[in-house]
Amino acid sequence: MKQVFDIDSLVRPSIKALKPYSSARDEFKEFNRDMMFLDANENPFNNGLNRYPDPQQSSLKEKLSKIKEIKSSQILLGNGSDEILDLIFRAFCEPTKDEVMVLPPTYGMYEVLANTNAVKVIEINLDETFQPKVKPILESQKENTKLLFLCSPNNPTANSFNAKNIEELIKGFNGIVVIDEAYIDFSNQESWLSKLEDFPNLIITQTLSKAYGLAGIRLGVCYASEAIISILNKIKPPYNVNALTQQKALERLLEINKVKQEVKTLISEREVLIKALGDLKFIGKIYPSDANFILMKVDDANLRYGQLIAEGIVVRNRTNQPLCENCLRITVGTPDENKKLIKTLKYLD
Repeated sequence: MKQVFDIDSLVRPSIKALKPYSSARDEFKEFNRDMMFLDANENPFNNGLNRYPDPQQSSLKEKLSKIKEIKSSQILLGNGSDEILDLIFRAFCEPTKDEVMVLPPTYGMYEVLANTNAVKVIEINLDETFQPKVKPILESQKENTKLLFLCSPNNPTANSFNAKNIEELIKGFNGIVVIDEAYIDFSNQESWLSKLEDFPNLIITQTLSKAYGLAGIRLGVCYASEAIISILNKIKPPYNVNALTQQKALERLLEINKVKQEVKTLISEREVLIKALGDLKFIGKIYPSDANFILMKVDDANLRYGQLIAEGIVVRNRTNQPLCENCLRITVGTPDENKKLIKTLKYLD
């Protein structure tokens, strides 16, 4: 049964009243080789990139729509997921008045973007099993609590949140729930995209930086109701996704079977790493992983981090994060990289 939700009540008044900028390519979308385009003050000498890109990334959205089985009108693309998250803040959070909720340890950019937009952050730590504390979260929300961020699979803990917990939070939260699914392709959990029609207060963000191996092109994807996408489209920069990014992303989406094979290899290598790490004395605990990385508790994270750096291996020291004392986060590499890592860790043991 579809949840009743008034999105209009959450939008900032200034955004509701905003008349969006209309670019040259928004006003005239048709392309014909016989036509002269003298409307956008572009350099007319053709070099393949002298024209502005499609501001709505229509071909890319159409391809994603088929892959994800989501209408194109429910998709927004951004210059990385961080731009999308920033747009969400700017659309729904009134600076110095509204607040958002985050669940540490989690992706640090939620707090950075909140601070950038002068929005108060309410932190409610995950429990000892790295799951959301549903009751305290819902009891802590106020009338001006606009956004709740759920990163699942979570960074840096690598686990997925319990589906029942997530559903309770979506149903019980009075604002918008943003589920960050950057690592969903490595998980055995189903994406919340299949529930998008049931929950109009739900936003899902994904990326081509992880499973698709395109971190360098900076392409983030947002899926939501047509109403939410329409609001975000009002304030997004007109040409936020450049032509080269759109082209490379389309090429990669045509290699979907290759992407799936790479994901399968990384999941297999993840299990190889977990098994090997379990035999080392200085590793106290290896946390379950639903992502392309592993969080492990060691005897002394600062010491082990320094030792790995000295051996030419860079991992992430997360010891200063809540609930992550003496924890290192290790990304799953290629089979050869993982063999070198295991060999080095055995040497240090």
